[in-house]
Amino acid sequence: MMMKDINVRILIADDDIDDRILLDDAFSETGLNHSLTFVEDGEKLLRFLKREDEYKDLEMDPLPDLIILDLNMPKVDGRTALTQIKKDSNLNHIPVVVMTTSKAEEDIRKSYELGVNSFISKPILFEDLVRIVEVIRIYWLEVVALPGLRQ
Repeated sequence: MMMKDINVRILIADDDIDDRILLDDAFSETGLNHSLTFVEDGEKLLRFLKREDEYKDLEMDPLPDLIILDLNMPKVDGRTALTQIKKDSNLNHIPVVVMTTSKAEEDIRKSYELGVNSFISKPILFEDLVRIVEVIRIYWLEVVALPGLRQ
C-alpha cells in the first residue's frame, strides 16, 4: 500500500543543525517527497503544535501526521515536550518517534512510559540513518494507518 497520493506531514524536533540536515538528506534519499518541517527545541515544538506566537498563521493548517523527537534539546527537552503532547487531547493522537543519541535503558523505559510510539538511537553512519529512515517511511507511511489520513 503506497501513500504517494497522500501528503504526510512530518514534524522533526532536533536542536542539532547537522542532525537536521542529515535527516533531511536521508528522507530525500529514500524518495520521500512528503512535507518535512523542522523545529530546533521543545519550546518551538509545542508552540508549533499549539499554533502559538510565530506559528499562529498556521492555525488553519493540519497538524503533523508524525513527530520525530530528540530527547536532549534546550529550553524544553524532549521528555517534557512528549509529556505535554500526550496530555493534550488535541495532540495525543499524533504518533511520536523518539530519535536520540541516548541508548540508556532509563531513557528508553521513560519514553515509553510517557507514551512514545517508538524509540530509535541515532546511528553514527549516514548509510545507517538512511536505512532507519527507510524503515520509518515504510512502517509509518505505508503500513500503519495514521489518524486523519485516508488509506
